[in-house]
Amino acid sequence: MAEDIAAIQDQISKIDLNIENLKKNLCALLKEREALVIKKEALHKQINLSTQNKDHKQSSIYWLNKSFPWSEKIVNCLLSTFKINNFRPLQLETINATLAKKDCILVMPTGSGKSLCFQLPAVVSDGFTLVVSPLVSLMEDQLIGLRELKIEAAMLDASSPKAYITNIQNQMITQNGSLKLLYVTPERLAKSKRFMAKLEKAYSVGSINRIVIDEVHCASHWGHDFRPDYKYLGILKRQFPLLPILGLTATASKKVLDDIKDILNLKSDCLLFRGSFNRPNLFYEVKHTLLSPSELVNEIATCIKSRFKEESGIVYCFSRKDSEEVSTLLNRHGINSHCYHADISSDVKTKVHQLWIKGDIQVIVATIAFGMGIDKPNVRFVIHYSLSKSIENYYQESGRAGRDGHNAYCILYFRFQDIFRQMSMVFSEKTGLEKVYQMLRYCIEKKQCRRNIISLDFEEAWKTSDSCKMCDNCFIEKSRLETRDIRQYGLTVVSILKSATAVDEKLTPLKLIDIWLGKGKSSLRPISVCTLSREECEFVLSKLLLERVVREEFHFTPYSTITYLVPGQHSEHLIQNIISIHHDILMSNDIQSDKLAYTSKRKSIAKPEKSSKKSKITETESSNCLVLINDSENELSS
Repeated sequence: MAEDIAAIQDQISKIDLNIENLKKNLCALLKEREALVIKKEALHKQINLSTQNKDHKQSSIYWLNKSFPWSEKIVNCLLSTFKINNFRPLQLETINATLAKKDCILVMPTGSGKSLCFQLPAVVSDGFTLVVSPLVSLMEDQLIGLRELKIEAAMLDASSPKAYITNIQNQMITQNGSLKLLYVTPERLAKSKRFMAKLEKAYSVGSINRIVIDEVHCASHWGHDFRPDYKYLGILKRQFPLLPILGLTATASKKVLDDIKDILNLKSDCLLFRGSFNRPNLFYEVKHTLLSPSELVNEIATCIKSRFKEESGIVYCFSRKDSEEVSTLLNRHGINSHCYHADISSDVKTKVHQLWIKGDIQVIVATIAFGMGIDKPNVRFVIHYSLSKSIENYYQESGRAGRDGHNAYCILYFRFQDIFRQMSMVFSEKTGLEKVYQMLRYCIEKKQCRRNIISLDFEEAWKTSDSCKMCDNCFIEKSRLETRDIRQYGLTVVSILKSATAVDEKLTPLKLIDIWLGKGKSSLRPISVCTLSREECEFVLSKLLLERVVREEFHFTPYSTITYLVPGQHSEHLIQNIISIHHDILMSNDIQSDKLAYTSKRKSIAKPEKSSKKSKITETESSNCLVLINDSENELSS
């Protein structure tokens, strides 16, 4: 009998060994599968890019032709009306295509001159061009510029007086009239039958020459800024089949572009011109912070006063309340700022916008209600007081800086709680949570160039050898980065969450960290004392969210949506040691010492130089903020 038991135990031991080996093999297979999936996606993107680049190259060669019937006219107009000597990349191609009455979508980064691609054709064509734009501030900005150039333009919005609307609508149906550009919101097309009737009349008499849809990505559910009224624009091609449509955007993946073409009823022969998303003169930096709101505003104020004295900038905030509070505090610091959000009246918005354009207001403190298409070339900084809801949004918002080609700075303050503020706002959107996670990955990444992270989101090919030297990650000494296994921390977090679930306790992210650090409910605290700092706990928890070891749940109250954390779909894999999780740790005793490794302190701040010149990074004495200065000014006193 004893021999039988021994034999059975021997078999059990062998089975246990086999199970352990299978676990290890499974872990290796899962990693291999994940690597293959990533490689497959990259290859698919490469095929798409190659096809697009080939088609784009063939299209560009033809549309760069300078022997069209209108070629001499547009060159003269460029110089005499717009006071510009040469076309920028893709401008001539797009102008020729729309003048040839071809449907076209132009994808170019912010500040690359998309507006000229429809403004110039409007000037040289008979009749007027209808421009559909999502924001009043965007339309106002363009109207200011057009009036300075003495180009007849108008806009209709919710605040337009009836007499003014009647006058403009009469001009719409006047052949050979002076009106060249008419700006409207998509809401006017969707909700005003009278305006649509006037458009049909203009089409029948031949006084409208083309339709331009600015920020065309707003039509797509897959886009980062979907707007329901944009879906109505699909009727335009059916009602006015002979009018060319020109769609403009700075942010659109292939999936979004395909969706746009389908929604707008554009045929397969619709031309696509696509520029590079890289903005080489922008310096990207992420600053993780544990500061309170007032302390953070103090740091931002110090940064602006020391680095950007008398320079124009934007501070983006999550909410209307935030923008008002931040603006108030900045003004107390002696920084001339004004808030801008959806609840402000149209008259005040217009006044604030114009004062900022003229330089009478230094800083706009805004929600996302401010920005798309804003054409102020000398914006030296864009600071994010809180997290953007997607990479696309962040790219557009930060891209308002440096449109004059000089170096400019994009600083994002990353606070752990902002992840969940954004999640609670976007979780009902088709790709809302996925996009917040992409933004989170951007914030906690320490090795990869921030430009590369942005370019991957836009499916743009980048050389792996590229090192931009214009982001904080590219200045980190890679030898000081250590990849550590954080599985044990993950197990502790999962254990806390499981214990909470067992007693029907719900944990918010901040409450979870408190318990992990031994400050919360004693029955849920881990046995071993956590040796991590709160900042390190936030980074680990961010990684666990990205790896789906932990996931979010949303609960509604009459006044808000609360985010709780629970074990995710990969939590059991972590427990069974099927998966491992690693995180890059910067070998430093001081959070700020990383910057000290690649900066030298300066008291004087250099004026921005052209990005084509050699630059280096320095840091101000008072604010720990990075500054880009020209090598020729290295003699500044220290």
